[in-house]
Amino acid sequence: MTEPSAGPAALSSATRRCTGNATEPVTFGSILFLGDVRPTPGQLDEPQFFRDLNIDQIVDSVVAGREFYDLRPFFHAPLTDVDAIHYRHEVLRDLERPALRDGIDEFAEKMRHMRDCLTMAAKLRYRYQKERLFLDAVMTYGAAVSSLARDLRLGSPSSRGLLAFRECVAAYADSGGFADLYAEASQLDKNLSGIKYCLNIKGNRVRVSKYADELDYSNEVRETFEKFRQGDVKDYRTRFSTLLEMDHVEAGILQLVARLYPQVFQALDAFCERYQRYADDVVNRFDREVQFYLAYLDYLAPLRKTGLSFCYPDVSADTKEVYVADTFDLALARKLVSDHAPLVGNDVRLQGAERLLVITGPNQGGKTTFARTFGQLHYLASIGCLVPGRDARVFLARDLLTHFEREEDLSNLSGKLQDDLQRIHRLLQRATGSSVIILNEIFTSTTPADGLYLSMKILKQVAALESLCVCVTFLDELASFSPTTVSMVSMVVTENPAQRTFKVIRRPADGFAYAAAIADKYGLTYDRVKARVSA
Repeated sequence: MTEPSAGPAALSSATRRCTGNATEPVTFGSILFLGDVRPTPGQLDEPQFFRDLNIDQIVDSVVAGREFYDLRPFFHAPLTDVDAIHYRHEVLRDLERPALRDGIDEFAEKMRHMRDCLTMAAKLRYRYQKERLFLDAVMTYGAAVSSLARDLRLGSPSSRGLLAFRECVAAYADSGGFADLYAEASQLDKNLSGIKYCLNIKGNRVRVSKYADELDYSNEVRETFEKFRQGDVKDYRTRFSTLLEMDHVEAGILQLVARLYPQVFQALDAFCERYQRYADDVVNRFDREVQFYLAYLDYLAPLRKTGLSFCYPDVSADTKEVYVADTFDLALARKLVSDHAPLVGNDVRLQGAERLLVITGPNQGGKTTFARTFGQLHYLASIGCLVPGRDARVFLARDLLTHFEREEDLSNLSGKLQDDLQRIHRLLQRATGSSVIILNEIFTSTTPADGLYLSMKILKQVAALESLCVCVTFLDELASFSPTTVSMVSMVVTENPAQRTFKVIRRPADGFAYAAAIADKYGLTYDRVKARVSA
């Protein structure tokens, strides 16, 4: 379906201005983007790291049910300016207020109904039925714009985005072009609704005539036969089809009605021809872009109901200090909440010269989840969204780079180690001091000595760039790699080391992580040795 675009009653799409009764037009750009910032063509595709960090799962859930709006490109385009992020925070805060949210939800529902009318009209065959639906679409659009202008006025938004759009849509709603469109549509609707006619059906012949105050005998017939009624009886009345599409008989009758009232139907023809492009580009763009916020807030709503915290992060492009309290993997949270399972939050802190987090600990202890969380935090912050946690301060990264272990590709003759080296080489070529890097269990396909040697080489380059980095590893030696390194360990229950707590805390590596992995690899864990002895 083609979205109805700006026409005679619309704003000037070239200048993005609302032309109302004021002497100066009101300029409005976007509810999502500040100034002239827009996604570049390359940002419209899904970033490579989405699958590593499970951000693809988050976006899939956020946009589900809103496919018409094509919201994915907005989630693929991080912002590079702190003020542009604040711009979105302001709008989100406004939309968290029920009065404003309800008004915009009502507007969006009307716009959906308008599009449904246009979609149905495009599928129908008969002219007057198509034109009636087109008129319904225009009426719905007029009501949507009028109610939105009213609700934005009464809702008293405080964000720069909604304040600018409020002035814009108010000027548009008060403009002569919009007033003429809505008034003409309303008068046509009234004229069509006021048409009355009579049908005289004899055999296969139908005669249509104007209604001339003929008597309606239906009540008298009903009262006459009521005295013969004895309990419930079979209903022999004909049921008319509920399908919107008319059949040829109905279409023929409508043609005859149009001949009885030529002025009304000629006016309908002229209206539909004149206002084919009636909807305003700025209103259409707002209708689409505001769904970015509404979809994300709706995604968070069930998580918030369980007591999970979300906050507006303090984002900085200057300092690389990071602090987040009680944060969690957003994709995992969605799954655990659906399964009614508990979720464990963690804290993150990098201060002063600290740049590198090295995560060690036992398998299945939450190390990779913690690394994904760190990446999600920075990406969600970069698109102006709330982040998981009670309080957050993060760095505005220019890019996010990830290296997660891949299954060996048998069609690739280079081997797994060489493939890892080539991928990390490409990563380091792209990395800068403004990057956030996530390295998850690198070089597991080689010996511990070789893995340590290669990992040291990689981390030295990362340290030289002063990039923020999270490295998940079994190599405890990396945890004391340099003064910029922070060691964190995924914990177990003291009384039962086999039970994970999924808490990751700042502490020196304890030296058992790799030993546990080796024992598990060679079947030397306590449980497996005990089972073999018993057998």
